[in-house]
Order: sequence, then C-alpha cells, then structure tokens
Amino acid sequence: MSRLFGTDGVRGVANESLTAELALDLAVAAAHVLGESAHANGRRLKAVVGRDPRASGEFLEAAVVSGLASAGVDVHLLGVLPTPAVAYLTVASEADFGVVISASHNPMPDNGIKFFAADGGKLDDGLEGAIEARLGADWQRPVGAAVGRVSRDADALDRYVDFLRRAVPEPLAGLRLVLDCAEGAASVAAPRVFRALGADVVAIHSSPDGLNINEACGSTHVDPLRASVVAEYADAGFAFDGDADRCLASDASGRLVDGDQLLAILALAMRERGELSADTVVTTVMSNLGFVRAMQAEGIRVLQTSVGDRYVLEAMQKGAFTLGGEQSGHIIVGNHATTGDGVLAALRVAARLATTGRPLAELAAVMTRLPQVLVNVTGDPAREPGQSGVADAAADPGFVEALARAEAELGESGRVLVRPSGTEPVVRVMVEAVTEHQAQRIADELATAVRAALTS
Repeated sequence: MSRLFGTDGVRGVANESLTAELALDLAVAAAHVLGESAHANGRRLKAVVGRDPRASGEFLEAAVVSGLASAGVDVHLLGVLPTPAVAYLTVASEADFGVVISASHNPMPDNGIKFFAADGGKLDDGLEGAIEARLGADWQRPVGAAVGRVSRDADALDRYVDFLRRAVPEPLAGLRLVLDCAEGAASVAAPRVFRALGADVVAIHSSPDGLNINEACGSTHVDPLRASVVAEYADAGFAFDGDADRCLASDASGRLVDGDQLLAILALAMRERGELSADTVVTTVMSNLGFVRAMQAEGIRVLQTSVGDRYVLEAMQKGAFTLGGEQSGHIIVGNHATTGDGVLAALRVAARLATTGRPLAELAAVMTRLPQVLVNVTGDPAREPGQSGVADAAADPGFVEALARAEAELGESGRVLVRPSGTEPVVRVMVEAVTEHQAQRIADELATAVRAALTS
C-alpha cells in the first residue's frame, strides 16, 4: 500500500481522492495518535482548525471537525487563515494539535490536510505513519458529555496580525508595496498588517470566492505582480501562495526576486542584528549554487537538507538555527515562527528596505544566480508522491550514461539534481550551468533519458 502522507500532509483532488470520508477517518486517527503522544491520560484534547478559501474546504472542514469531535476532541474553528497562522495559534491557544485544510499552491480542485504538533511544528514521519496505520481501526466511541465540543475563535485573525506586528523590527512608512494575495488565505491578513505598519499598499488578487485561488496569480504566477509593481510605481511587491506559507518578490523594475535571494537578504539583516544563530542558514539541495557561494563569501555557513520545509525545520530545530528556507519562497524565521510564513518573510524584507533605504534590486544583488532550469517529467499517477519513477530511472543504463555525461560536462561550474516531487506524480530534473542554453540543453537531455527509463 502506498504512503498517504506526502512531504506536506495528505493531498489530492477534493471529493475524488481526498473525500469527506477520508478526512473524517484521518481526523479520528489523528485524535487517537496525537492524544497518545500528548500523554493526555484521560484529559480532553483541544485542537484548532483553519483552512484556505477553497470551496472544497467547507465540506472537508466539516468532516475533519466531525471526526475530531466524535473522538472526544474540543475543536476551535479559526476560519480562513494562512497556514502559518494556524501553526502560531496552535501554540498561542495551548492546543494539543492544529489542523490545516489547504493544498497550498496547488490548483483549486485540489485540497489537503496537514497537522501541527502542540509546538507548532509539522509532524515527523513516525507520527504521520502512525496516523496512517490507525485508519479504519476499531475504537471505543465516547458518548454523552465525553464527545468533543465545537466553538469558533472570533479573534483568530486579530491575534495573528498582532503577532506579525510584534515580529517586525521597524515601521514601513514611506514604502509603496504591491501584495499579490493569490485569492487565498492572506487576502485579509497581509494588507491589514502591512498597512498597520505604515506601508502604502496596493493589494491585488485579494477577493477570494472559493474558486479563484492561485488562478494565474500569486507566487506560482508572478507576472501580474511584476507588471503591477511597475504600473503602480511601487518600491517592491510580494506574491504569496494560496495558504501564504511562501512568498516571492519583485523589485521596482519588475524583476523577480526568488526565495534564495530573499533568504540571502534576511541572512545578512539577521546577522547584523545578532539574530542569526551560529551564522548559519538552513536550506535545501534545490537552492541555487549562487546562493551558497554568496553566503560563503559573507562568512555564513549553509546547511542543506532534502527538499521540503519540514526537513529545513527539523535541521533548524536540531541545530538551534534561526533562519532557513527554500528557493520556492518557504522561509522560516525561527526566532518568531515554527513554520514557513510568507507574510512574515515579506514584512522582514520590507523592514530591511525601510531601514537601509536601499532598493530591493540592490539588496538582492548580494548573490548572482546561476542559470537554473527545472523540467518536470510526468511519472506514474498511480504511484504515491515521492515515488514517481526515480528508482526506475536510476537503474536504467541509458539514464545512468546521460547523467554521467552531464556531470562530466558541468564539472565544478554547475550541478544536476534529479528527484521525485513530494506533492505530485512527477520527476523533477534540475540543472544549473554557466549559461541558460547549456542548462536547458542538459536538462532536456536528462528529461528525455528519464522518460525513456519510465516507459521501457
């Protein structure tokens, strides 16, 4: 049986693979497993539940809440909020765990369910495996006063906005900024907190209707942000994804500033403020080689992990590091947050603009990106995410030969990374090289070899 949990919870097409029945069963299993890990010993468990504005989130929320309450868990509904807000409120509310119903940057038909532990961190593989193993198991149902109660937290948004305001060192007065809210969970929170800190905000894609989330907008479609920054004569712009756990940016001329560049800006700012623990930044193997070289030149150590912000967070916790993130825009400011928070990262970068008076383009120039090409090769959709054919390709002589040829050509001037996606049935082929042309050519050759291996 394939593994249900991917790198970021359970995802699928809502009402197709991710059904109300599965959501209810997951909630029951999670209540039992997390209750045991919390050593509840008969104490009533408390959970907070939030979601992004997808239409399917409405029935999935109802199913999750039903499962939790039927298992004797008291549920506090947070409503539509960013994923990192749920992580924060799990801790602030002294809940035993939190649940987020969101598929992040995925298209609207998808949805997902992920859990936060009492400390606001994502569950480790062991706990996720235990939840999955508990699905469908017999259990004794509480009755009468022992069933869980359900209430709504009317102050959840205000509490999260207050937290963000406290986490930003300087006011943002004098900055004109565009915020692309991806018709998602940050549509209210992000403009509100930026304006509260003094910024002149132009909010775009901030009218979610349950159907338009991530549709040609947000961090997966940055062209509207770039155009708006130029048209509005803004100092910069930030694009979030559907659940606002990541952000990308645009400088004043409309050039993209990616997660590696934002991470580099924050690393230098935090070191200057004495906040960068052990002068170390945690990132993944997907980070641009230019980022690694720039940090090394600044005397900052780069610790790389597998792809996924959960692995970044695990390494940060293990080493007590305070900054980590991914090229995709997941950035964890560890002295304030327990997971990637796109709004917080954007606020901290904007604060750097306000403090230094330097434009975003100049701050981002601390690193020079090597041309990087990413090609997705469709694997077997019946396979679980994370197992979409890499093992098959690795054993194929044609692919092995193509990979050796590519690595020999690049030498120390670039690199190749071939890995399965943790959220989609695809194999990702990434190549960095001295020129865009060379990177594209090698990536295409490797992708062809992967396709041949998967169909042989």
